Amino acid sequence: MLFGCDNGRNTNIICNKNPELCSDLHKDSWCRFERGDLIRHRLQIKKTQNPNDEDKYKLLINLENYNACMGLASGVQHIIHTERTNDRLKAYGISGQNLQQLQQSTKNSSSPLLAYYHWSRLNDLDALDQLLTLENNKQIKNPMILGHLAAYYLKFNPRRAQNIYLQALMNSSEHEIDSSWLLGLADTYRLQQDFEMSYLTTRASILLSGKKVSEPQMMALVQGNRKLAAHLDQQALDLIQSLQNGNFASSSSKQLFQDTSHKL
Repeated sequence: MLFGCDNGRNTNIICNKNPELCSDLHKDSWCRFERGDLIRHRLQIKKTQNPNDEDKYKLLINLENYNACMGLASGVQHIIHTERTNDRLKAYGISGQNLQQLQQSTKNSSSPLLAYYHWSRLNDLDALDQLLTLENNKQIKNPMILGHLAAYYLKFNPRRAQNIYLQALMNSSEHEIDSSWLLGLADTYRLQQDFEMSYLTTRASILLSGKKVSEPQMMALVQGNRKLAAHLDQQALDLIQSLQNGNFASSSSKQLFQDTSHKL
């Protein structure tokens, strides 16, 4: 789809046909991608007419990105074309107002996604309390939110964090998997003195992310037992394959976690 790559032409077509979507934005080439993302999402919302919570969340993110970029761009002064500087300053101010209005209108929303935005971006502790209640009642399915809640619990309740990380893995498609969840799992096992599972999940994270690790430190987790390390390496590979194939929830890899976490 051509709209996936903004070369200026696509957004110009949208703006020509839907001028109300672009009238409050700057005109020059600064912040081209942020501007394009915002315009395309505004068009999507216009077509749906009744934006859902995901639409509002994405609009918040797009407005936030655009406003941040314009904040930098508005500080660049044009000596000859002073109108460009003024145009950016105006767009920066208006986008900031629009962002604040949308943040205010979505505050105290019952939506997990919007509550997540207010907690993660604005440190809204009431939104966090709402998320914790929703998660406790098994009403959160979004793997991104689950991953962040697991990281929150990791600081003081590794067992609970472990459970939520596993829920995130079970609920995610192959494109949504975050290697940091596996590292988080590794931390939960390390804190519970289960070093074999810490090794396995660390290795799985490495396989998924491609990042390097200190092999001596890895071997220390299994007390230098190379035979055990080779066995765990194979299990880590099987785990990654089940995640990438989208069948982790029904795979033998999931069984590896059953003895070390609450029943899922």
